[in-house]
Amino acid sequence: MTLLRIQPIVEGHGEVEAVPILLRRIYGELLATYDVDILPPLRHPKTRLVRDGELQRFAGVAANKLRARRPTAHSVVLLLLDGDGDLPCVLGPQLLERAKAGAGEISAMAVIAHLEFETWFVAAASSLATYLDLRGAPAPTAPETHRARKKWIEDRFRGVKYSETLDQPKLTAKMDLRACRASSPSFDKLCRDLARELSLARG
Repeated sequence: MTLLRIQPIVEGHGEVEAVPILLRRIYGELLATYDVDILPPLRHPKTRLVRDGELQRFAGVAANKLRARRPTAHSVVLLLLDGDGDLPCVLGPQLLERAKAGAGEISAMAVIAHLEFETWFVAAASSLATYLDLRGAPAPTAPETHRARKKWIEDRFRGVKYSETLDQPKLTAKMDLRACRASSPSFDKLCRDLARELSLARG
């Protein structure tokens, strides 16, 4: 029987492909388990998800997808959004309560990437030299404090042009998770939340 099953909700096309890669890597490399089933993410614009009532509805859709799966397992709805201009410590708890209300008896998590998903790439930039030109431009040691966003990645990208849809999955598969966790408090929160749900699944 699968130990843990997760239904992610994301906002971007790139994250539809990248988030399952990221979750499997975190569980396998940091939490030492591969007995996790990651369902294909549901995508919904952040502008709609932050509306009161919309997230509850969409979390209910996600929870129904988890209930329909067999065999049964500890199931979780994971909301993962960019912070953009919102503080994770404010927006996260607000959205978590709405996600819980929509998910019912299914467990729920809400993680806000501060400032963007790409900020986590900046936190692990030293491991991404295949994709990023870092000559003379070391990554900030605290990218969230320095407000490093997607533009930091775009300005150093070795390809023709950085594409969220094409390149987020590649960078996610390559990034050093431990380095990212050490430099990004919001990524550390994702890891801690995933570890908590694994603990609950194990009883």
